[in-house]
Amino acid sequence: MPNPRLTGLGGGLFSTVSMFVIGCLDQLLFGASVTVYSVLFLPVCLLTALWVRWGDLLSAPVVVPIAFAVGLQPVSEGGNDIGARLMGLVTALATQVGWLYAGTLVAGAAVLARGLRRAAARRQTAHRR
Repeated sequence: MPNPRLTGLGGGLFSTVSMFVIGCLDQLLFGASVTVYSVLFLPVCLLTALWVRWGDLLSAPVVVPIAFAVGLQPVSEGGNDIGARLMGLVTALATQVGWLYAGTLVAGAAVLARGLRRAAARRQTAHRR
């Protein structure tokens, strides 16, 4: 498994582009199934939190909800005008808020686990000196 170290901006771009591509593929393959889109949001959250570098660790739980909203645009229902598209996006966000919170929680838990693991490693190193 690759072990890239993304900056905060890189993590945001990774998650946003990934969710937009997933949204477009969901539109083409599954006819805009918001549930499929939302389930695939969880691994993107986990990968974003695992791949962001130490200095930008706290950015992961912040950027994943933004990525969810951006990627939801191809999946959300709406008409051709901007008002209908916006209303479709707001409705989709409101109905899928549980998945949004779950993904943010996954990213937050992964960030917390990485931080605790790093603190334990520092403590071990300090005891050896």
